[in-house]
Amino acid sequence: MDADACPKVIKEILYRAADRVPVMVVLVANQPLQVPRSPYIHSVQVPSGYDVADHHIVAKSTPGDLVVTADIPLAAELIGQGCMALNPRGELYDKENIRQRLNMRDFFDSLRSSGIHTGGPSSISQSDRTAFANQLDRLLSRLIHNK
Repeated sequence: MDADACPKVIKEILYRAADRVPVMVVLVANQPLQVPRSPYIHSVQVPSGYDVADHHIVAKSTPGDLVVTADIPLAAELIGQGCMALNPRGELYDKENIRQRLNMRDFFDSLRSSGIHTGGPSSISQSDRTAFANQLDRLLSRLIHNK
């Protein structure tokens, strides 16, 4: 998990899933994290710096891994190496939709760089939490049954 900007409620859903399934959850951040004591939950602190956590996630991920991230360029890179990428709102990025998301991200970046205020993403809603939990359950079920 790209844990630096991941909402606490999403982390808690992942913690519960780690022990229930069981599945290994690794949180990567450039700051210390408090995580529950569990043999299935680990945190990795990387040095601070631009995209250091992202580079670590890419280097350590293998095809078939599921990575939770809202970082669209990171998701695109992971998909390119055969991983799955799920955002904290429950949207599964794939080869078909990631290109559109990258184009939208670049468009909004160009608006911001020209001085237009585009605002940020809204807070995680209850429906976002539900969508994330449901999509996570579907993905974990698929991963377990394919072993």
